[in-house]
Amino acid sequence: MSETNVYRTGEGTIFRIREDEEGRLSVELLKTPLWVAGPIGMAGLRIAPTTRRLTPRQIERLPE
Repeated sequence: MSETNVYRTGEGTIFRIREDEEGRLSVELLKTPLWVAGPIGMAGLRIAPTTRRLTPRQIERLPE
C-alpha cells in the first residue's frame, strides 16, 4: 500500500509526496493543471513551520 500526502508551502507552492510500500519517496509539484516531478529535496519542506498539510476536502478540488 502506498501513501500520498499533499502540502502547501507558505509561499503557495502545492506539492505531494508519495511513499511506496518499500519506503521510497517521490515528489510532484502542481503546475496547474498538471502534476510534474519535483526535486526529492522538497520532501523536507513538509516539516517547515509554514507548510501545511491539505485536508481531504482541499485535495478533492485539485486536479488528478
